[in-house]
Amino acid sequence: MAVVKQPQPVQAPAKVVTFPTPVRVKNPAAVALGKLGGSKGGKMRAARLSPEARKAIAQQAAKARWAKGKAE
Repeated sequence: MAVVKQPQPVQAPAKVVTFPTPVRVKNPAAVALGKLGGSKGGKMRAARLSPEARKAIAQQAAKARWAKGKAE
């Protein structure tokens, strides 16, 4: 004998309240200053460092990455 299941009534989804996302307005002067110095900061620093100093920084960064991987 086959058992026939009755279809379940469809429930309406719960009402979700959505809030408008706030518009973030940036100060144009601050944006200009950030672009002025931020885009060349790393390149200028690397150019001023000696090759030995760059190597030491790179080795320290590599050690930190490997230590982070082992700890997890």
